Amino acid sequence: MARNATARNAPGRSPRSGSMPVRWKIAALAASCAALVAATVGVMVHVWTRWDIQARAEAEALNKLYSAVDTYRRGDILADGVRVDPPDLPTALREPPDGMRHSVYDERVDGNLGPSMWAAQRVGGPGSKVLAFQVNMGPQMYDLERLDMSMTVASLAALAVVTPLAVLGSGVLGRRLHRVSQTAGRISAGDLDARTGPTKGRDEISGIAAAVDAMADALARQLHSERRFTADVAHELRTPVGGLLAAADLLPAGETEDALRARIRDLRDLVEDLLEVSRLDAGAEQPARTSVPLDAVVREAVARTGLPTEVVTTAQPTVRTDPRRLERIVGNLVVNAHRHGRTPVEVTVAENAVTVRDHGPGFPADLLREGPRRFRTGARERGGGHGLGLTIALGQARVLGAELRLGTAEDEGGGAVAALHLPRN
Repeated sequence: MARNATARNAPGRSPRSGSMPVRWKIAALAASCAALVAATVGVMVHVWTRWDIQARAEAEALNKLYSAVDTYRRGDILADGVRVDPPDLPTALREPPDGMRHSVYDERVDGNLGPSMWAAQRVGGPGSKVLAFQVNMGPQMYDLERLDMSMTVASLAALAVVTPLAVLGSGVLGRRLHRVSQTAGRISAGDLDARTGPTKGRDEISGIAAAVDAMADALARQLHSERRFTADVAHELRTPVGGLLAAADLLPAGETEDALRARIRDLRDLVEDLLEVSRLDAGAEQPARTSVPLDAVVREAVARTGLPTEVVTTAQPTVRTDPRRLERIVGNLVVNAHRHGRTPVEVTVAENAVTVRDHGPGFPADLLREGPRRFRTGARERGGGHGLGLTIALGQARVLGAELRLGTAEDEGGGAVAALHLPRN
């Protein structure tokens, strides 16, 4: 088994599958704010209305008691509703100071009487009678309950209207943000022609979209400049490198001549690799597809490397592909396995797939995570080199519409595993 990582440019990160979309977060926030406002207004209206009912009842009770006491003192006549020492008088009013009117709110409910407001005053000295007047607040409290119910229904109705509107409005914002996110993801995946374009409104989202487009423009200019510089340098080096090879042929045979020719050949191969990378980056490569036996192409590519490599065939499919590019990919993978890994190197041909495995330390973690990068070979234990082999293999695989996966074998032997999956006919 192998732990695989697809060798490609890292795409933009997408939201986790369990996360809530931003449109629902905005809608939930709007609904929560609306509910909080409705609850706050409802509580304030309830408190103020209750206070107003009690204040009105207290004023009515005190005013009625004031006139009743004045009438009683003139002729011991009791006004309507005024009682003397009533048995249900609240305890706090049974011993009021002489000549002082007091009021108390009574929450007790008795029959048809709801909560009441009492007013009482002692007439005469200690031990004299206490006149009391009771204002029934039951109807007003019932009206308050109806008001509370009306406020609750109105709040729920407002929420029923606000929530869909919030979902609709946040959906517009969410779609605009998703558009910017998709563009950023395409740019991070290597599509530097992707642009968000103009968006509706002049808000922060428009600013983000403009910034992403400006970033893509800057990246495209920088990358184009780097690719052009690489291609120009490679082209300019071709002529002097060819001259060096010709000059090396004039040297007398010996170890010095052999070493010099080997270094010049390495330099020539590097120049050719740079030219190939620049062509792949420019997107100028087009495959010449034809039907070929996969096993034969792979064995030919392995033989061209001249390196001891075992080829195992588990299937003999015929694939429609560009054999020259396929040989290039397999050859680079085999050379990379010998250069950076350890023998034995094994190549397995299966149905529409070619796997190259060595028994070395395996691919570095950053290479598996980020994909191959030119002029970087990863961990030191994987040896030297200019790091273009995997880059070229990845680029040629992309031209063929194939997928190159890099991984590390998890069995006892370990080692690096490169699996090329060709498209089916």
